[in-house]
Amino acid sequence: MAATAQQPDVIILGAGAAGLMCAITAGRRGKRVLVLDHANKIGKKILMSGGGRCNFTNLNSTPANFLSANPHFCKSALARYTPWDFTGMVLEHEIAYHEKAAGQLFCDESSKDILAMLVAECEKVGVTIRSHCNIRSLEHSGEFVLHTSDGVHRAEAVVVATGGLSIPKMGATGFGYQLARQFGLNVLPTRAGLVPFTLPEKDLVEWSPLSGIAVDVTASVPGATFAEPMLFTHRGLSGPSMLQISSFWQLGESVSVELIANAGEWLQDQQRQHPKRSLQNTLATVLPKRVAETLARVALPEGISGEQAINTLNTAQCSALAERLQQMEWQPHGTEGYRTAEVTLGGVDTDELSSKTMQANKQPGLFFVGEVMDVTGHLGGHNFQWAWASGYAAGQAV
Repeated sequence: MAATAQQPDVIILGAGAAGLMCAITAGRRGKRVLVLDHANKIGKKILMSGGGRCNFTNLNSTPANFLSANPHFCKSALARYTPWDFTGMVLEHEIAYHEKAAGQLFCDESSKDILAMLVAECEKVGVTIRSHCNIRSLEHSGEFVLHTSDGVHRAEAVVVATGGLSIPKMGATGFGYQLARQFGLNVLPTRAGLVPFTLPEKDLVEWSPLSGIAVDVTASVPGATFAEPMLFTHRGLSGPSMLQISSFWQLGESVSVELIANAGEWLQDQQRQHPKRSLQNTLATVLPKRVAETLARVALPEGISGEQAINTLNTAQCSALAERLQQMEWQPHGTEGYRTAEVTLGGVDTDELSSKTMQANKQPGLFFVGEVMDVTGHLGGHNFQWAWASGYAAGQAV
C-alpha cells in the first residue's frame, strides 16, 4: 500500500539510543519516520548513563567485547558503523568530550548533550517523535497496523527498539520480547547483566562495613577475567570488575579475586625490606587500611596472625598467604537483579535476524535493534556502540 502524506514509511518503537539512531539513518534516506515511546520522556537511559556524562562509545570496541549465543552476528553491523563514525557526529555538534581508561568516551558536560544532538538530527530529517504513547497491539496484513493510545498508525516497516528489562523504574518492559514471540521468533532466556553481586548474610557481617571502599583487583569466573576496580557495598560487591564478571557468572559459582599480583614475590621483598613490620601493616601499604584490617581479622590462612612480624612467616605460610592474596573467593548468592542492571542478557535470538539488516527472517518489514536482541556488550561504552551500529544497519534497510 502506497504511503500517504500522513502515513510514515517506518514506525520505530522506542526512543532510546538504537531507535533514535535508526530514525536518523532512515530519515537521511528520505524515509518518513515516526518514533513512538511509552515513557513520559525520551532517552532516559541515555541521560542517566555514565553518571550523567554518557559513556557514548568506546574507541576500542570490537566483536570480542560482546556476548551472544552467535558471537559472529554483531560483526557486520559493528564494521559498518564504527566508534569513529559516531564520534564524528559528536564533533559536528561541537560537544566537548574526554577519554577515560581503555578508550571510553564521556561528555565533558552532560549526557543531555548527546540526547539533544540525536533529537536535532531527527528534526533535521523530519522525523516525528511522540512520547506518552502506549502500543496496544501490532498486526500485519499487507502492512503493519499499530493500535495505540495515540490512535491507529500504519507503515510498511516496524523497528522494535524497546530495550530489555534492566532498570524498570526507567520504564523497561518485556514488550519487545512479546512482539518477537507474536511473530514466531525465538526469544532466548533473559537475565540481568552488568549488575552488582549480593553476598550471603554470613559474609556481609564481615565485609559490608567496608561499604564504599574500592580496591584495584583482577576478578575471574570460568571463562572471563577483568582487571578493574572492585567496590564493597552494604549488600555485596560492585565496581567495574564485578559488573563485568556478572555477565559471565552463573549461580553457584565463586568469584575469584586477586588482591595483590605476584603476591609471593611481593612478600619476599617485604620480608627483606621491612622484616619487623606486622603483616597487617604490610598489607596496608598496598591495600586500603580498613581492607587490610578486615583481611587480617577474617581471611588469613589458618595459623597466620595479622599481628605477627612478616619475618616470622615460614615458607609454607608465605606460600599459603600468597595463594590467598591472589585468589580470594566470594560466593555470591545472587545479584541485585534488573533493578540496578545496566543491561539485559539474552533476548531475541539472533538466528532469527539478518546480521546485515536486523530484519526478522520470518516477517519481512519487522526489525529489531539494540538491547532487545541477544547481543550484550561489556561495560565501558560498548552497549551504546551496539545501539548506534544496529540502529544504523536497520535504518539503512527499512
